[in-house]
Amino acid sequence: MEINGLTWGLTIALIVGLLAFDYFAHVRKAHTPTIKEAAVWSGIYIGLALAFGLVFFAFGDTQHAVEYYTGYILEKALSVDNLFVFLVIMASFKVPRDYQQKVLLFGITFALISRTAFILLGAAIINMWSDVFYLFGLALLLVAGNQLKGELAGDDAEDEADNVMVRLAKRFLPASDTYDGDKLFSVQNGTRVMTPMLLVMVAIGATDILFAFDSIPAIFGVTQEAYIVFTATAFSLMGLRQLYFLIDGLLDRLVYLSYGLSAILAFIGVKLILHALHENNLPFINGGENVPVATIPTPVSLIVVVAILLITVAVSLLSPKGQALRALQNAEKFSFRYSKLDTSATPAEREAAARRMDEWTAKAESLDQKWRDELLDHKDTWSEIIRTAHETRLADPRDADASGVSERIVSQHGPTI
Repeated sequence: MEINGLTWGLTIALIVGLLAFDYFAHVRKAHTPTIKEAAVWSGIYIGLALAFGLVFFAFGDTQHAVEYYTGYILEKALSVDNLFVFLVIMASFKVPRDYQQKVLLFGITFALISRTAFILLGAAIINMWSDVFYLFGLALLLVAGNQLKGELAGDDAEDEADNVMVRLAKRFLPASDTYDGDKLFSVQNGTRVMTPMLLVMVAIGATDILFAFDSIPAIFGVTQEAYIVFTATAFSLMGLRQLYFLIDGLLDRLVYLSYGLSAILAFIGVKLILHALHENNLPFINGGENVPVATIPTPVSLIVVVAILLITVAVSLLSPKGQALRALQNAEKFSFRYSKLDTSATPAEREAAARRMDEWTAKAESLDQKWRDELLDHKDTWSEIIRTAHETRLADPRDADASGVSERIVSQHGPTI
């Protein structure tokens, strides 16, 4: 397949068109996407990404097709990991649920812009100095090691919202502590001030730049064709907003995803160093001659990346920690749903909601205390969501036949208010 100016132009037009469609059709009116909406659009964007790879096959360009799919899967995994940090930032700024998809779409747009700049810069550096792959490989090994070190040490996630860009913005421009819808600026006491909505976007934008430092070297380890790097990165980011709302809750249960990504980054780092050795030009290594080492073919890279991701997801969901997190999350979810029942709910609806709440609360009760201490937001016997729902049940005359589960939960820690 010939990659020329027309190919680039049509592809960029397609990506910009998809972004514009998202802005005008989905986030112009603030709302929380339903599961159905998120599932449909996630499927559409993933389908577009997979169909794009078929274009290479249609032109008989199998090599670029395999490189594209490998890069797409790699970047998609790294992008999902980025969502965790976005969650930390949005939680720090207490972004209302209805406005979160607008923040996510901004983050995706900025990520696409910053990664495109890094792709062009990386391609230019590679053309001028092929031994840069040594640096790319070492950088990925360091990132993988630091990430693994942090996981093994049990370090808590840093407050990504408190970064230098946000501090500079607050220092030189007046800022408000309250949201004004989804506006970026508001007027308070006659003064134009930034809202937290703008600050959270600044925080995510600054964080996106850091993400590019491991994302772009990683995909250059799969292919050196800038067009493949760009398209795989762009399509991995498209639809990430819908995917977030589709797998909301599942993200938290991927408790070992960081280990899997560390392994993938280390693998790509080793591949880059082997590639650099195979095409060595450094005079202090083998006299500037190529080193006869085995290189890792792209199809093997695809298999390794997919295998590591599948193992990571399976271990995360089936491990005792993953099962414990599922029990606690469902206990909170069904407790919250019960507490939000209005007066129009029928006795049958109240009974069904209470039964689901009791079922998952009982499963959470059976967990070892160490999991509750580690996984609950507050070092407490139960989360406030669960306790409040069971208190509501005991106090409501319509639920006079409340089970012993509610009595146990409330008696263990007393009322929340």
